[in-house]
Amino acid sequence: MTESFDVVIVGGAVVGSAAAYFLAEALPPGARVLVLEADPSYAHCATTRSLASIRHQFSTPENVRMSMFGTAFLREAPRRLAVNGEAPLIGFVEAGYLFLASEAGWPTLERNHAVQRAEGAEVVLLRRDALAARFPWLATRDLAGGSLGLAGEGWLDAHGLMQGLQRKAKALGVTWRHARVDALVRVGSRIVAVHMADGHLVACGTVINAAGTGAAALARTAGIELPVQARKRCVFHFRSPEAARGCPLVIDPCGLYFRPEGQGFLCGIAPAEAEDRESNDFDVPARWFEERLWPLLAHRVPGFEAARVLSSWAGHYDVNLFDHNVILGAHPGVDNLLFANGFSGHGLQQAPAVGRALAELVAHGGFRTLDLRALGWQRVLEQRPLRELNVV
Repeated sequence: MTESFDVVIVGGAVVGSAAAYFLAEALPPGARVLVLEADPSYAHCATTRSLASIRHQFSTPENVRMSMFGTAFLREAPRRLAVNGEAPLIGFVEAGYLFLASEAGWPTLERNHAVQRAEGAEVVLLRRDALAARFPWLATRDLAGGSLGLAGEGWLDAHGLMQGLQRKAKALGVTWRHARVDALVRVGSRIVAVHMADGHLVACGTVINAAGTGAAALARTAGIELPVQARKRCVFHFRSPEAARGCPLVIDPCGLYFRPEGQGFLCGIAPAEAEDRESNDFDVPARWFEERLWPLLAHRVPGFEAARVLSSWAGHYDVNLFDHNVILGAHPGVDNLLFANGFSGHGLQQAPAVGRALAELVAHGGFRTLDLRALGWQRVLEQRPLRELNVV
């Protein structure tokens, strides 16, 4: 006999886990929710290989709102996600983001700042002299200033958040299975079942595509082309005699980023557009740090000239090639298939808001808290990109 679930979530990392948790709270008693995850170790998912950070400094109002809810959720998570009195260890460090700007980039920073302030974000613009006074280890001669997050931004234990969401969802009755989904079974405008690689079939009321970099292949089995590709990003852990006290997560105008981590720092930079191709490997390019990152680090923080790499790793963004914003909600051609894909590096921080939004779509047929309709499929189908300018 074919099993049947009210909701099947394909992908059990942080977005799928958040959806499972909020669905367990929103649906009536007895509703059956199943999460299917191909990698039980979560060793290669974007969640565990991310920089594990959260910011409110976006150019798109919807992104600001989602991340602000993410911050509120992280602050409440020890209470909300506790099971039998045991709270998850999330390690949220509110140390802020600092976006630096040249004179040419200052007007854009000001426009983004206005959007963020209108949404209630606690951010401040610092001109060059104020920047130099606040962060004396920073080289500022070629800068106009920066935008600093004063509250709600920082970094966390991504694995701890994911495990906390999973544990709570299971305690609330969600079923978790490790299985690889190879196809969605579509009949007309509905998905009637999910087919696993081992031949197992599960009937479903609603399906949520939270498959990360595998989302496009999954969507294709339902006859939908999702403009999402896997793009490799590398992170380096280094030490330096420069302590850079009070260092937030710094975003340089050239795209370089760095932040404290333990006794050292994490850093990275996206490849140039011409080099940024679809990728599924986890290889860190040879001499990437020495040839590309080290000169940029030493230029921005002279004390980093003596940086020494301790370790490095690679992970993948599920990049929305259309406009770098998540595609959220149902495709007009398929009533009961919900998408949460193309986060372009913002999935961890937006997971609580997206999980809640998906639960609202399932339980109520529409958004009840944040109005996220602008992030739906319609903009893609009508070729109206909602571009996010602050992509790191």
